[in-house]
Amino acid sequence: MRRTLTATAFLLTAALLTGCGGAEEKTADDAEASGSAAQESGKPKETGGDTVEEGPSHEVTIKVEGTGRSKVMYTLDDSDFEEVDLPWSKTATLAPRGAESKVGRLVLVTPGTMTAADGMLVAAGCSIVVDGKTVVEHESGPSTKPCSYKVK
Repeated sequence: MRRTLTATAFLLTAALLTGCGGAEEKTADDAEASGSAAQESGKPKETGGDTVEEGPSHEVTIKVEGTGRSKVMYTLDDSDFEEVDLPWSKTATLAPRGAESKVGRLVLVTPGTMTAADGMLVAAGCSIVVDGKTVVEHESGPSTKPCSYKVK
């Protein structure tokens, strides 16, 4: 009886372990090949027949002015928080999509502090330039107001 119970438990365990896979396994190469088209275009895959209109593209540059090092948080074509050497800038080409064409796509740069000539900590200056035209500019000083703009 004990052998029958052990054999049954062994067969049941083996069946569960082999039967749970169910679907065909994909290798890393298969996964890369199936996802490469969406990754190459940089655009989300459209489904359901709805298309999203893309507005005109704009060259947008965010800048942080000053000397030394400062932490900077920004939202442009991506969002990040990093410590940079001043002066610093980042440029990207943005094309508002869908509702962004009406309400705008938020571009934001929040500079951290820097040491002024008198040794005091002050907020670094920032600016946003769209298609060669400065649309927002804040000078360095005691105010820590970020630079933000909606690109339409």
